[in-house]
Amino acid sequence: MRHFFVVAACWLGLSLSSPAFAQTAAPTCSPLLSHTFLRLQDEAPQNLCQYQGKVIMVVNTASYCGFTGQYDDLEKIYSKYQQKGFVVLGFPSNDFGQQEPGTNKQIADFCKNTYDVKFPMFAKSSVSGKNPNPLFKMLIEKTGTTPKWNFYKYLIDRNGNVVEAYGSLSNPSGKTITSHIEKLLQGKQ
Repeated sequence: MRHFFVVAACWLGLSLSSPAFAQTAAPTCSPLLSHTFLRLQDEAPQNLCQYQGKVIMVVNTASYCGFTGQYDDLEKIYSKYQQKGFVVLGFPSNDFGQQEPGTNKQIADFCKNTYDVKFPMFAKSSVSGKNPNPLFKMLIEKTGTTPKWNFYKYLIDRNGNVVEAYGSLSNPSGKTITSHIEKLLQGKQ
């Protein structure tokens, strides 16, 4: 896309430093999203800045938890709101009850084969305790609340600001969460 703007700017006789061209620059990435994690399926590095400008739900997951069925609900809201600028980011963790003991490949296979998860999932990491991954460390600092169990959810607005944390009992496709997502997608807090 940038190539198109460079060609268009040259064709129109604009300098690449002109104000007209500068407006096409990509938005800066919020500090909260300025992290790179390995993708669950193939362990390829993924920078979270690619989600800047979207409404994001970050959730810590586990394959052998009483809340594992929430994968269905997470996939449902991801599918429903994806085209409007919403994404779910899943972070498997073995922090609670040793309910995510598998390798990244085993977790990826489970998510695909059991729940047909299509939203982005990242390699297993810690989300609480002394060494949470850098994203969860910032989420905890900004909200003052740490995940208490698996399937704890944080909602982030399009500007990369955490706006809400939801416990494991909160249904991702329930009215409380979906109405908040809809407001954020419309640019309202």
